[in-house]
Amino acid sequence: MVKHMKRRYLLKTMGLGCLGLGLAPELLAKTVEGPFVCTDENTDERLKDYLHKIHNFNEPHEDDVIIDYELYTIFESTVMRLRRLQRLVGHGNFNILNFPDGLALARNYSKVGEFTKAELDFLELVFYEDGQRYGFMGQKPLKEITDQVKKKDVIKIPRSGNYLYKERSIEIYQNIKKELGDKVILTSGIRSVMKQFLLFLNKTYESKGNLSLASRSLAPPGYSFHGNGDFDVGQAGYGKLNFTGSFTETEVYKRLSELGYLKLRYPEDNKLGVRYEPWHIKINADV
Repeated sequence: MVKHMKRRYLLKTMGLGCLGLGLAPELLAKTVEGPFVCTDENTDERLKDYLHKIHNFNEPHEDDVIIDYELYTIFESTVMRLRRLQRLVGHGNFNILNFPDGLALARNYSKVGEFTKAELDFLELVFYEDGQRYGFMGQKPLKEITDQVKKKDVIKIPRSGNYLYKERSIEIYQNIKKELGDKVILTSGIRSVMKQFLLFLNKTYESKGNLSLASRSLAPPGYSFHGNGDFDVGQAGYGKLNFTGSFTETEVYKRLSELGYLKLRYPEDNKLGVRYEPWHIKINADV
């Protein structure tokens, strides 16, 4: 049973100098060190290199960590199965689909197919790996792969396909709507562990297995604060540009900034290994 899963340390590790981290050699082809972990004579150069990567977040860099070819077939089959599962339940429902429920649905519907043991091992490995190994320096609010979104705690936002937590997020969103009306839209709300898996692994797949590149745009599973309250907003009619720096040129961004709602999770030149996200509303100011 999934609820009895224990953390499996599937891969051997070895030290990484100042970071004191390990490397999973069967998964990761290269290592990466965070620029803010240790101080030495190369700190300035490390900072410049770090900022260069963040400013060019969607490009591969020499020391990016990639999935090893020996695991690539398993990685690819996992992504395809997650995509089929999302098609089965629909995009809106998938946003709050919990990991155990997702596995049960996959097992019961032949159009998805049961996750293999190798795929489950891979998903556990991705979830429990330290994100710093490939450059993500943020906190991890969800500790277990089986952490759940409870339906009684959420509310679906009409015409968005997204959900928000009743007590943690909805009040702030409703206040924003009162101020900006139909000009502002909810572009992303709650993301379950299963949803974050698909987003992160989709990006990794599009990047030819580059975990570091993916983590500069999307938090690895367990690391996303969309799992416990944060949400994204955009300007109506602005489409995909809402998830680019161009969002800062919109009326919605300017008004949100003036009203004090933009206490950003990932500000410009942040030290978390993540690109600037001016659309991301931070709910809990303490974390």
